[in-house]
Amino acid sequence: MYWTLELASKIEDAPWPATKEELIDYSLRSGAPMEIIENLQEIEDEGEQYDSIEDLWPDYPSKEDFFFHEDEY
Repeated sequence: MYWTLELASKIEDAPWPATKEELIDYSLRSGAPMEIIENLQEIEDEGEQYDSIEDLWPDYPSKEDFFFHEDEY
């Protein structure tokens, strides 16, 4: 399983919190790349809910990581 910023951004707007099956369903309905569905299928899941993309990819960058100050523009 691997995540890239481009792949993770495709499910960032998923209806969180969500289970593995709900995320797969959302990915299929939204036309996400097959890599996302494959990544989600590889998750060892015990029926737990995920609160955000950070639960799947802890290194997912936040807006603060980009050093962009919206208030300056």
